[in-house]
Amino acid sequence: MNEVRRILKSVFGYSSFKANQKEVINAILAGRDLFAAMPTGGGKSLCYQIPALLFDGLTVVVSPLIALMKDQVDAALSLGIPAAFLNSSQSQEDATETYRRLYRGEIKLLYLSPERLAVDGFTERLAAFNVSLFAVDEAHCLSEWGHDFRPDYLALAQLRTAFPTVPIAAFTATATVRVQEDIIRLLRLEDPFILRASFNRKELFYQVLPKTEVLSQIAQYIGAHPDQSGIVYRLSRKDTDKTVDYLGKLGIRALPYHAGMDKDERARNQERFNNDDVQVIVATTAFGMGIDKNNIRYVIHGDLPKSMEGYYQETGRAGRDGLESQCILFFGTADIARLNYFIRQIEDPAEQRRSRENLDRMARFASVNVCRRKQILEYFNETFEGNCGSCDVCTGTTNEIDAGTDARKLLSAIYRTREGFGAGHIIDIVRGADTEKIRKNGHAALKTYGVGRDKSKKWWMGIVTELIGQQMIFRDSDRFNVLRITEEGRKLLFGNEPFFILDPGGKAESSAKAPSFEQTAAGGAPTPTNTQLLTRLKQLRTRLAKEHHLPPYIIFSDKTLTQMAAALPETSSELLAISGVGEKKLAAYGSDFLAVIREHM
Repeated sequence: MNEVRRILKSVFGYSSFKANQKEVINAILAGRDLFAAMPTGGGKSLCYQIPALLFDGLTVVVSPLIALMKDQVDAALSLGIPAAFLNSSQSQEDATETYRRLYRGEIKLLYLSPERLAVDGFTERLAAFNVSLFAVDEAHCLSEWGHDFRPDYLALAQLRTAFPTVPIAAFTATATVRVQEDIIRLLRLEDPFILRASFNRKELFYQVLPKTEVLSQIAQYIGAHPDQSGIVYRLSRKDTDKTVDYLGKLGIRALPYHAGMDKDERARNQERFNNDDVQVIVATTAFGMGIDKNNIRYVIHGDLPKSMEGYYQETGRAGRDGLESQCILFFGTADIARLNYFIRQIEDPAEQRRSRENLDRMARFASVNVCRRKQILEYFNETFEGNCGSCDVCTGTTNEIDAGTDARKLLSAIYRTREGFGAGHIIDIVRGADTEKIRKNGHAALKTYGVGRDKSKKWWMGIVTELIGQQMIFRDSDRFNVLRITEEGRKLLFGNEPFFILDPGGKAESSAKAPSFEQTAAGGAPTPTNTQLLTRLKQLRTRLAKEHHLPPYIIFSDKTLTQMAAALPETSSELLAISGVGEKKLAAYGSDFLAVIREHM
């Protein structure tokens, strides 16, 4: 373990491990198969990179992130780790040179796409390179129950047959227990060491705001944070392009990323975002896994995500460096109707039911007055007690109103129609609509007929959503999605308890505090950072990144620069003590950063 700690400091520049890293590395070094669910920013790559430096042979990393492999390899090379990749983006000449280096034993870490591994004869060729470990990144792509299933990943099942004695380590940042079981079965992991780290991202602040004029709302937040990088997620390609156009007219540097664009254009836009040439990328969920940039300070969802798992993955792009970051979701009930339309187009009944369950859970997350963090962790079978202090609910920044009277009107209509109708018909009853269905069933004679005609259909659909979200009613998918009342709903119907909802007419501004570079990884007490020096260090990082053709975050993270500006190191040994400064980076960049610090002092 002494050698592991030496590499941790000399190569990676860290004096201590993050939670669970040591246990994972020990299991891999012991030759065990492994399943590890660790949150984004938890340091998964280090868990296989350290063993790669200690093993005699080659460590193969299977990753779907073709667009990012060059950055991943550049990051490894910047640490002094001999690394390369093989994928379809390479020229034949570059691929041939990589094979030459593999045959000469000059590479310790090889990144592969699952498509390359599936090519006939490739695993046999791979056997010539003395493979010591397979690390499967984004392993949830194996499972149809995961949020980003990729059929190409199923080819990984052949690894155990082709390399029966080589350990396989599967990593993911998001996996329910069901997905975990799928991964272990499909990869045929033998008596694996299983680690399920906490999914709690302490540095992320979660906030849901009423969706009114969403383009204006998005622009307002971005405009208030002009020097920070962020991602905006939109549901469709059309909305993505509209958002980019809107932001551009306001002078905000933003680029789109979606499946309707040419592959080369997507790659260029992503590279410009990674290199800090633009402030914002506006994307569909296709961008969910395709980003390694660690200084993203906010993730904005302009539309309701389709599932909790997808939402967690997408918000997880923020704060990878451990500094406090914002996750903002603009939510309106129209999003539910829109997603329900897409769900109705799904032909497979089981898939349609699963999608509806995912939507109901996501709607509950956005609408109920329950700690956002608690809801996210519950989804991953993890409990959280108390006040998280880092979401809008726990910090008291939500605006609530009591809608108990209207909730009881709606529940009464469901009860009096014997829980046999869907949301649309129930709302028509409450609003006093004159429809053939109401006339046919004699529902105009009900006491609840017309009791809510003073409010809009949108308002009543919001009450339905809130009742579902707070588990007062549910859609019975076995009975054509009719609304059924739960035991808690009956207590509300026949009692006098209040029923609080988030005010849909509330002011749609971010009331959470803006993330600051001067805060610790846990979002705790501020550190005395010299802001002027920090700006100069970032400018130096940008210049060095352009000279070396690297994304700035590969030079040093924001967190490392913040610590430099606070500690004011004057010598190489003092700079080496900063977290994230290893011997390779000290030799490459140390004199430049020390010069700026000395000049400033």
